[in-house]
Amino acid sequence: MVILFDRFNLPEDIYEIVFATKQQIIVAKLLVEHMKENNAEIGKTEMSMFATALHEGTLITNIIQEAPYKGKKVKVSYNKRQFYDRILTPMKSMGIIDYDLYKKTYKLSDDLNRELIRIGLMWLSELKKPPLHIKK
Repeated sequence: MVILFDRFNLPEDIYEIVFATKQQIIVAKLLVEHMKENNAEIGKTEMSMFATALHEGTLITNIIQEAPYKGKKVKVSYNKRQFYDRILTPMKSMGIIDYDLYKKTYKLSDDLNRELIRIGLMWLSELKKPPLHIKK
């Protein structure tokens, strides 16, 4: 996944930096909140049940803060396959969520922070390199 951002117009919400659409932002927030309610870790079966509830439109939330939904309970619907492809897989590949193959659990992770620090260090290393002498 590629994250493009404008450092002069950086949104306050991390989800707005990572995800492209409002619907993806809402679903990602719901997933993280669901995981936080379960000590930041859920099993493979529970993840599937969450995705199924989204797919069937039976998931009800009041975390949406945009008008006209602010403060209201709203049913959220999102395709199960798209949930795995556009929400969970990118969150795993960026280090927001970690999957433990042995325990078969998903866990919220701080790996994203470590990777962004590593990227910053890579840029600092590039800045310190001597210039290449390009022939004109």
